[in-house]
Amino acid sequence: MNGEESSLRPQSLLLTFLGDQVLGRDACVYSGSVIDVFERAGVGEQATRSTLTRMVKRGLLRRQREGRRMYFGLTEHSTAVLRDGERRIWQTGAVNRDWDGTWTLLGFSLPESWQRQRHDLRSKLTWSGFGPLFSGLWIAPGEVDVAELVSELGLSAHVKVFRAHADAGMDIGAMIEETWELAELAERYTAFVRRWQPWETASPDADEALVLRLRLQAEWLQIIRRDPRLPVKHLPDDWPAEQAEKTFRAVHDRLTPLARDAATRLLDLVPVRPDQA
Repeated sequence: MNGEESSLRPQSLLLTFLGDQVLGRDACVYSGSVIDVFERAGVGEQATRSTLTRMVKRGLLRRQREGRRMYFGLTEHSTAVLRDGERRIWQTGAVNRDWDGTWTLLGFSLPESWQRQRHDLRSKLTWSGFGPLFSGLWIAPGEVDVAELVSELGLSAHVKVFRAHADAGMDIGAMIEETWELAELAERYTAFVRRWQPWETASPDADEALVLRLRLQAEWLQIIRRDPRLPVKHLPDDWPAEQAEKTFRAVHDRLTPLARDAATRLLDLVPVRPDQA
């Protein structure tokens, strides 16, 4: 197992698995089925059980008992997370060709003693595609709604948000290179292609295809969630996101029929009971 694969947390794999198998189906999956599939993916039974328990406590999963068996289904929270990931993969995509020239600028000024709040805000901004233009001024391409993010952190009184366009003489490409770690992101895309391109023509068996597609989707989502979707016309000519996305879709298409066959055979699903939904 290489570095990127090993960095996939069991929770990320589990959310991907549930998004694949139960999202939109009003179903719950037997814990033993999850353990079986995850053992094939190299995640031990104890780690899987611990992850299931943690996700229930965090409101990401719900339990449903059927006889002596315990089944797990999605909550409203996890459904929203998975729908967002679904949009990010299949609708938004990795390449931003539709940028209209708009930027979102967010300025903040926090007391020096608020180190935790400053860290939390920067982490949330990075996750939302922002980069630090200056220490207290962050920027993201397009119109980004940060009202909920700022409100959750209790920082509404300390944050100012603007929509802007660059001056005609502004070197946007240089600004992007100074603000975001392009080399690191490019290497993630390049490594993804290097790792997955051989599977465009490989012929795994059905059980292996189920595990491979699980890892493929979890890894791809991990990469594109870190991508601020900068306008492609201001990125280097050899920007690797487009090739990586083509590789993702090609491998996904190749694995899907086999993975579905394995899922039908290996997974025990039951309908969500209204009294436990």
